[in-house]
Amino acid sequence: MASPEVGRCMTSFVRILVALSLCTAVAAAEPPAVSDAWIRATPPGARTAAAYLTIVSAGGDRLVGAATPAAGAVEIHTHVAEAGLQRMVRLAELAVPAGEAVRLEPGGRHLMLVDVSKPLEAGTHVALSLRFAGGGVVEVEVPVVDARAGAPAPHAAH
Repeated sequence: MASPEVGRCMTSFVRILVALSLCTAVAAAEPPAVSDAWIRATPPGARTAAAYLTIVSAGGDRLVGAATPAAGAVEIHTHVAEAGLQRMVRLAELAVPAGEAVRLEPGGRHLMLVDVSKPLEAGTHVALSLRFAGGGVVEVEVPVVDARAGAPAPHAAH
């Protein structure tokens, strides 16, 4: 039979192992990479805008929210076809499978900036915070682009 001292040592050892495994799991949750971000410029009086970008997560993650000082709220949206018509649907979250590029683009998934505080003018930038379930918050500066010009050329993550 083990002495009480050995029992205490084993309990301490197990606690240390659990703590180390938790630290390793947290360290492994690397934030997703965000690239090719852009927001469509808005006309005067517009209350919404759309943001597009590409997300890659080495270990997989979920986009669970977003925010910007330029709008009252940011929602994750997709388009669905019903009875031959396209309509937008709000998503609670967006899965980012491990190693896959998830593209938010016109006519598909996008971030909807709701209650835009002022027109978003081409040539300016908007701060956008993306909140991930495992990777924390990723901050990006997103260029505002003239819709007639289309998306900017792809470039490295910010």
